[in-house]
Amino acid sequence: MKKIIFSFILLVAITANAQEKEYNQWSVEAEAGVHKPASPFSPGYYTSTPSLWQGGFGVRYMMNEKFGIKLDAGYNSIENHDDSQAFETKYFRTSLQGVVNMGNVLNFNSWTKTFNLLAHGGMGYSLNTPKSPNDFDKGDQMLNLIVGFTPQLKLSDRIALTGDLSMVNHIRQSVTWDGTQAVNGGGLNGKHMLVNASVGLTFYLGKNAIHADWYSEEDVIMSKLDSLDQRLSKVETDMNDSDNDGIANYLDQEPNTVANALVDSKGRAVDVNNDGIPDTMLAPLDARYASKGDTQGGNIIKELIDNGYVNVYFRFNSTTPEDYSLQSVNYLIIYMNENPGSKAELIGYADELGDASYNQKLSEKRAIKVQELLVAAGIDAARLTVRGGGEDASVDKNSTGARQLVRRVTFKLK
Repeated sequence: MKKIIFSFILLVAITANAQEKEYNQWSVEAEAGVHKPASPFSPGYYTSTPSLWQGGFGVRYMMNEKFGIKLDAGYNSIENHDDSQAFETKYFRTSLQGVVNMGNVLNFNSWTKTFNLLAHGGMGYSLNTPKSPNDFDKGDQMLNLIVGFTPQLKLSDRIALTGDLSMVNHIRQSVTWDGTQAVNGGGLNGKHMLVNASVGLTFYLGKNAIHADWYSEEDVIMSKLDSLDQRLSKVETDMNDSDNDGIANYLDQEPNTVANALVDSKGRAVDVNNDGIPDTMLAPLDARYASKGDTQGGNIIKELIDNGYVNVYFRFNSTTPEDYSLQSVNYLIIYMNENPGSKAELIGYADELGDASYNQKLSEKRAIKVQELLVAAGIDAARLTVRGGGEDASVDKNSTGARQLVRRVTFKLK
């Protein structure tokens, strides 16, 4: 028996030095339950069916997710039935067994993540110690052959509830279970059997998140593929260019620049004269006026407004003004403050994409939004009128840049 235990320790040591696994390999098991010893019994001696008590403790090491070994020990208290002649026997066992993870062999993970089944079998040493007046209480030493099945119910990543049904056959049993008669202690005899039924707990040891009992290489591959897919999706999202300025979203510090606007390496609209309006939007103004300073006088502002150069622009299907076009609101504020008797009509427009009635309402909402900004800046609401101009069909609706220019609110001075 010492050689068996030494071989177990040596095998575990060699395996433990192998490549580190993604799952835990060690576990300890404790169980208790009932039992039924089969013959041999002397006439007039027998036990209850089933009988109390038996229990066991074991240490298991899984070499991989399908196969492992375990060293365990068991104890049975074998006593007479109420109608039997009195006897008492203490039975002790230790066994070295191989373990097969039937759940992984039969691919249980395809339909359950909480139920599993282990099969185990091996051999070991048993000692039967009956209390007998016939001088058999010195102990009956036997070899045992054990085979069994262990259903598992996963409670957590560290604990599983188990059941176990094991059959233990004995070689060289020379005394009846009651300890009152000698028997033929020959070779393997199917009648020299002990059946144990137990419930217990398995405690998983190790630093990994999962034990080999519940590990599935297919699940791990699928999990890694899902993780890779999520990472690729994030990369794709990051590489999107929502405002089509040539700068990916994850680098774009100004993700809502107007279509066709020139931008720097960080996606910010180029604004050389620092007037808050992208330079590409100032081209019509620059053709007539040399510098921003020329636009500060009230008469110049009026001319710009009357000629349609001062507008508040909006993104697609939005009532929030583009940041760069808020300066246009400031131009109107300057003019109306310099000309207290002036009034202005605010006319909203939408592009031709979508339903016409919806776009009519959207154009009105855009005009109302600009009115709110002017009133918040101190302009009397009585000096302002608003209306929706609906769809502006004056440009090519297939052109992104053209559609950007008609999503606007324009002003008419009175």
